[in-house]
Amino acid sequence: MPVPVPRQRAIPAVEGGQAPTVPTPPVTLPRQPTASGAQSGGGGPLTLLVIEDDPTASLGVPELTDSAGKPIRVRTARNLTEAERLLTDDVHCILLDLALPAPGAATDADELETLRHVLRLAPRHAVLALTASGDAERGAEAVRVGAQDYLFRDELDGRLLGRAVRYAVERRRADVAQRKLAESRLRAQENARLERGLLPTPLLDGSPLRFAARYRPGRSRALLGGDFYDAVRTPDGTVHAMIGDVCGHGPDEAALGVELRIAWRALTFAGLCGDELLSTLQQVLEHERADDEIFATLCTVDISPDGRRAGLCLAGHPSPLIARPGRRAELLPYEDNGPALGLLPRARWPRRQVELGPTWSLMLYTDGLIEGRVGDGKQRLGQDGMVDMVRRRLTEGLRGEELIDATVNEARDLNGGDLTDDVAVVLLDRGN
Repeated sequence: MPVPVPRQRAIPAVEGGQAPTVPTPPVTLPRQPTASGAQSGGGGPLTLLVIEDDPTASLGVPELTDSAGKPIRVRTARNLTEAERLLTDDVHCILLDLALPAPGAATDADELETLRHVLRLAPRHAVLALTASGDAERGAEAVRVGAQDYLFRDELDGRLLGRAVRYAVERRRADVAQRKLAESRLRAQENARLERGLLPTPLLDGSPLRFAARYRPGRSRALLGGDFYDAVRTPDGTVHAMIGDVCGHGPDEAALGVELRIAWRALTFAGLCGDELLSTLQQVLEHERADDEIFATLCTVDISPDGRRAGLCLAGHPSPLIARPGRRAELLPYEDNGPALGLLPRARWPRRQVELGPTWSLMLYTDGLIEGRVGDGKQRLGQDGMVDMVRRRLTEGLRGEELIDATVNEARDLNGGDLTDDVAVVLLDRGN
């Protein structure tokens, strides 16, 4: 953050040869109070809602227990209207008699519409379909429509039904978790494609300068943060580069950074430079920012066509580092540093002319690189520490992308882990 200055079906096995059991009378419990969050498995008893309209109660629902031996609560509804009233948050599973007519249905051919109606009514609940014995085809079709499983009416017993309820609930939870995971991955992929599209593609065709950049957002799982950079070559041969940092780490700051970068490119191709360019960018920031407290730091350089000189403007941003053969790497002058964009109305940003020489490397960076801690204490790496680090890497013969990677990785190691702020580094090289 800148500172003003620097996720098969398996039909429950009906065990062959099992002696038929005598169904016990149906258990009908009064409506239970809503237990918010039971759908996610909060550890309370399971609740089964039976939807069956036979007034003689030919369907006997035996007493059921869960895997821990606790009783499974049972509620009964004789029609879909009553089922909707009993379908509270603590219901985990629905046992639906497929013979129950759907609302408005005139023939038996519509009986799967009853299932579809229940699935629309209870999209987050596990559903078991109950069908006539031997009608496996209809049961399988019910599963294809969306039921977790199907059971035969004449083969119900407590052990089988209890197991089927537990299986259906767990499968439904797994299905929900898998769907949420897939949705999360899809959103992440979409966000990644969007953010990659928002990263800059420098326009340096025809320039002899070599360009390298690295970007590491501090925001978890993001590709884009509040830092931004760009480089372009204008028709006269001048190479313009900039790097900036919007205060904050969220998506709003990332979006503002993209807006400022695009505005900078457009204004640069329009011929603006120096104070005129930064003044216009400040107007863009003031118009687009979500809060009056938001500001941005910026560093711009415009390198002459012969590559020997550059104009430098700083708006509350750390000064670039320059490395030249036979000389120690150092920071470019920063005495004329102007305020960050968005802090002061009618501010001015002087453009300073600097001599680069015939061969040089120019490194622009954001303060996420220099604000990491050093060791276990509160000491920051700082600009001096960064300069010393780059000097060592240059002595080792590192250049270009290798130099950037080594610098960022060492800063991270000194911090004892990932740097919390966004980090952007741009390196421009001019050889002999």
